[in-house]
Amino acid sequence: MSALLIKGATAYAAGTGPRGHAGDVVVVDGVVSDLQASDAPGDAEVIDADGLILLPGFVDLHTHLREPGREDAETISSGSRAAAVGGFTAVLAMANTSPVTDTAEAAERILDLGVACGLVDVQPIGAVTHGLEGEQLAELGLMHRSRAAVRVFSDDGRCLQDARVMRRALEYIRSFGGVISQHSQDSSLAGPSACCHEGELSGRLGLPGWPAAAESVIIARDAQLAQHTGSRVHVAHVSTAEGVEVVRWAKARGIAMTAEVTPHHLALTTERLTAYDPVFKVNPPLRPLEDVLALRAGLADGTIDAVATDHAPHARHDKEHAFVDAAFGMLGLETALSVVAATMLGDGFGWADVARVMATAPAAIAGLAGHGRDIAPGEPANLVLVDPAASVTVDAAASQSLSRNNPWHGMAFAAAVHTTILRGRVTASQRKVRA
Repeated sequence: MSALLIKGATAYAAGTGPRGHAGDVVVVDGVVSDLQASDAPGDAEVIDADGLILLPGFVDLHTHLREPGREDAETISSGSRAAAVGGFTAVLAMANTSPVTDTAEAAERILDLGVACGLVDVQPIGAVTHGLEGEQLAELGLMHRSRAAVRVFSDDGRCLQDARVMRRALEYIRSFGGVISQHSQDSSLAGPSACCHEGELSGRLGLPGWPAAAESVIIARDAQLAQHTGSRVHVAHVSTAEGVEVVRWAKARGIAMTAEVTPHHLALTTERLTAYDPVFKVNPPLRPLEDVLALRAGLADGTIDAVATDHAPHARHDKEHAFVDAAFGMLGLETALSVVAATMLGDGFGWADVARVMATAPAAIAGLAGHGRDIAPGEPANLVLVDPAASVTVDAAASQSLSRNNPWHGMAFAAAVHTTILRGRVTASQRKVRA
């Protein structure tokens, strides 16, 4: 029997209110127990959590782990280490690997590599189309019926441009309650070279523009298709005020649409591009302040359901180029909590809301029954302890990731993950991974 005693934490879960519940938590054999602290097994590991916040373990709907194919940038092992340090107990691995995760065998391989690592539950996302080519549907049913039990499908990095293919995919996954996660980018409005929010700044910098309409028109189309098919669509990394408004409109009509926002779109604006630093090149691009404020408001009022990192590691030889030639993407797993706390806490948004957008909602969207649960007797002990008074300055060189494209390097934050617990076992503590 394994046991853990968490002493003195204030526990929050989605809907627990602004004050949380202070006290001790006993975990026995990976499950939260109804034992009092005095009844905890004598050999229980004790965590002094006085002053710390206890939340359900975080779930990331949007992680790029690069394995197989680009193990020079990240592996499932290194990505799992970064996730554990960042407070995550489950991550969903995007399908744009090499080869693409578009078969049951490929999905099971990702699952098995995650299990072998054992630091975080790695749930594969299946490709919607073979080879991410946007034409022929991948093995959606077989991937779902495999040991990987795939429920989320995405051609992320590429938008499903063909409405007929999107409709067929939505109709297919409806039978088993799946969801399509869409990278919303109309290629006729924002082509593959688009890398800066279209506006005065893109013209001044001479960078190809990415207009807000390229995002919102796809979200609107997919909302209509979800309504028509009676199926579920999820908007990946919404980045514009227009996109938020379309999601709000769809939800008001009862359409089964959910949405996520990244930490970097909550915190960084397009002004970061004035130095042409490729670490800030991301797809969709950073947006002006008015979009950032709309995203924060949408997350606070529930229009946007979840925070997802879009953790996108890249080797130096892919990032260290002229801005237009550099790869899209930035790291996010290890810093997500700190960025969310810095941008969202206050004005009615509290720790229970952090639990909602980083644990409960993403777990529900992904169908991960053992994650994002209330901190109550009988529930799986997938937990994270947060130090709300921590003072942390991000050091890119200290990252658990194999890559260093970290946009937060040198920035100071006032809250940080302290300890991550997966099924009652400590996986990381104070930025150190426990084997």
